[in-house]
Amino acid sequence: MGNHSMSDKNLLAGVRILDFSRYIAGPYCAALLGYLGADITRVEKPGGSEDRPVVPIGGDGGAVFAQSAGNKKSLTMDLGHASAPEIIRRLVVLADVVIVNHPPTGVRKLGLDYDTLKAIKPDIILTTQTAYGHQGPWKERGGFDGIGQVMSGAAYFSGSPDKPVKTAAPYVDFGTALYSAFGTLAALYQRRDTGRGQHVQASLLGTALSFFSPMLIEQKAIGANRVPSGNRSQTSSPSDIFVTSDGHILLHVVGNGIFKRLSAAVGREDWIDDPRLQSDEGRGGKRDEICNYLAQWCSKRDSNTVLEKMAAAGVPCGPVLDPQSALEHPQVEAMEFFRKISMSGISDGVAVADFPVSMSDADTGLRSGAPEKGEHTEAVLLEVGYSIDEISELRRAGAI
Repeated sequence: MGNHSMSDKNLLAGVRILDFSRYIAGPYCAALLGYLGADITRVEKPGGSEDRPVVPIGGDGGAVFAQSAGNKKSLTMDLGHASAPEIIRRLVVLADVVIVNHPPTGVRKLGLDYDTLKAIKPDIILTTQTAYGHQGPWKERGGFDGIGQVMSGAAYFSGSPDKPVKTAAPYVDFGTALYSAFGTLAALYQRRDTGRGQHVQASLLGTALSFFSPMLIEQKAIGANRVPSGNRSQTSSPSDIFVTSDGHILLHVVGNGIFKRLSAAVGREDWIDDPRLQSDEGRGGKRDEICNYLAQWCSKRDSNTVLEKMAAAGVPCGPVLDPQSALEHPQVEAMEFFRKISMSGISDGVAVADFPVSMSDADTGLRSGAPEKGEHTEAVLLEVGYSIDEISELRRAGAI
């Protein structure tokens, strides 16, 4: 970590990360650490890894790549080439963290398992993301975000009894990236005090189970055997998506105080003293009665009227927006959350979500755009001791 100090405004300055991962869970983990100032080298196939074109947007990479590729260098390498082990060895000697998201056998086959890396550099930190973890009968199987959603019970409970629903937002992937980055930061912090590295492991299924854990805890404890009810919450009410005269809004009420304010706002003061509705549990049990009334009330008003009425009453309420409307919403624009980065093939760049955490005394976020395939191969290899002639030979041999 060189002369790095945790008091620097560029928090992870001097931390070097090798990112061998693909798609979201691994690359976004690396991106999060990059937002904090780490030096990240993305290692990909000579023609570009398979995650580059996902959700095409017309440039040298798709939207998934654009979101996680900022602040990174690109080194292309054929991991199956005879020269790859030596290149990896030289890279690891100067690295602090290696990120890989292959199943355990694949990681070992590539020579990126913890034992192999530790033999090269004893204090290395290896961060891996798998579909199912490192134990159990499915540990060698691959998987994507949706597998976590359906195996955690979340997709079952998000739909109707005969139609499970997977959410379009890949929250399992991004959640796994968050857990991985959190664990990696903790490992770096511990290494600063102990001088020891370690293996940080995260999994899609583990993330999904933890995100859906309240329902799983309830099921384990009392065998609730709840039947899905779509957007309508069962543990409080009203909490549902309602049709207005010109669109849809979501109302979410939890707690007696908010429920009393809602009751007054919609002309149902009688609900306030109704003995059946004195707790979230009681209101959840009467959710159909409450939500059916709210459905009628909302249907007679446009979305803005409902939103302003609820805002005045202090009741959480939001509009259901399509992607374009989300981008154009005044609150989204005021947050200045999207930042334009450069990307080869797109002349005016592409706007991506920046680091979603604001820090009052640190320099964080996007500092550079998405790299072209192999843009930094020569510079990185020179840094680890290869000569220009050796790099040319590696290129001629198809190793890079």
